[in-house]
Amino acid sequence: MRHAFADCILDTETLTLHRKGQAVSVEPQVFDLIRLLVENAERVVTRDEIIETVWKGRIVSESAFSARIAAARKAVGDDGKAQTVIRTVARRGLQMVAPVTPGTSAASPPLVPNRTATPRLRYTHSDSGEALAWAANGDGPPVVYCGYSQTDVELDWHCAAFRPLFDALGTRHRLLRYDPIGTGRSDLSLKDVDFGREAEDLRAVADAAGLDRFALFSQSGGCLTAIRFAAQYPDRVTRLVINGGYAQGRSRREDSHGTETIRGLIADGWNKPESSFALAFSLLYLPEGPLQMAEEMVALMRRACPTENMLRFRDAVNDADVTDVLPRIACPTLILHSRHDTVHPLAQAQKLAMGIPGAELAILETANHVPLPGNPVWEDFLALLLDFLPE
Repeated sequence: MRHAFADCILDTETLTLHRKGQAVSVEPQVFDLIRLLVENAERVVTRDEIIETVWKGRIVSESAFSARIAAARKAVGDDGKAQTVIRTVARRGLQMVAPVTPGTSAASPPLVPNRTATPRLRYTHSDSGEALAWAANGDGPPVVYCGYSQTDVELDWHCAAFRPLFDALGTRHRLLRYDPIGTGRSDLSLKDVDFGREAEDLRAVADAAGLDRFALFSQSGGCLTAIRFAAQYPDRVTRLVINGGYAQGRSRREDSHGTETIRGLIADGWNKPESSFALAFSLLYLPEGPLQMAEEMVALMRRACPTENMLRFRDAVNDADVTDVLPRIACPTLILHSRHDTVHPLAQAQKLAMGIPGAELAILETANHVPLPGNPVWEDFLALLLDFLPE
């Protein structure tokens, strides 16, 4: 059924939301919250009802609860000050105050496809002339995503492990993603890996997108590039998020156990779809899964990056050490790290927090290297991320 309210249409059959004729990308929990309020229009829906419907009765933090309300309001063109669509009733719950017309069809405004539903690839060039692929989606304060070293801006968009994150960021921000040299849709010619040079590639992409100042959100190997960039260009970074990052690569640590094992796994199985590599790699980095999602993510990374390039990335991250540049980072910094991460232990996140002036460290109760949708810590992770990034 399609429900019309304000300038929106919520379709509970196709699970879509449109505003002013344009599709609005919302994550599932935000959609469920809007649907609950629409189907109970004018009635005050209690907090307990919301938690039961949206979170299936699980315990939820106040920050996660508030983040979903803010995202729902933004999706329907409302905000916490105006509250012309969704009103907060103090100490009771939420109320849909905009008139709702259920069952609309022919009288509804035409639905226009969201032109940003599939971001279009664009290209710029590094200082040395290699092609760099990038894409952007969403509106709002800009955020540049430095993901894994093995990204593909086109395939990542269709991956269940990545898309919910991109959609959540895109509802509040202009999200810019790009592929480093040697992976994805960028130039695959890669002689060596230098994170200072990769920071300059990030600058080239930001310049091409017309971004002067922006927030940086980094995960795993991408954290090294983001840290270098924030240190080299402190006047351009408004905020920095480091998820699954580390100050020193595995071969630079006192305990380098497993370094050669991981490299051997890559050398032997990266380009062999029939091998058990994907399962072994998934269990090493993402032991709590969901397993199918973790395997899909690893398969995508294998498609994005040739074996020889992956080995160059692996050698570079193993030998990396950014402790000397940490004091030069001047922006507010949030470090999100898994308590039981065996790939990059919590001690590495603590080194980052101690080295970056004013940095904050939030510990996630999981063994996954980074959170995945469907993992118990996913909602808390998303709430912490969105709360920290600029509105």
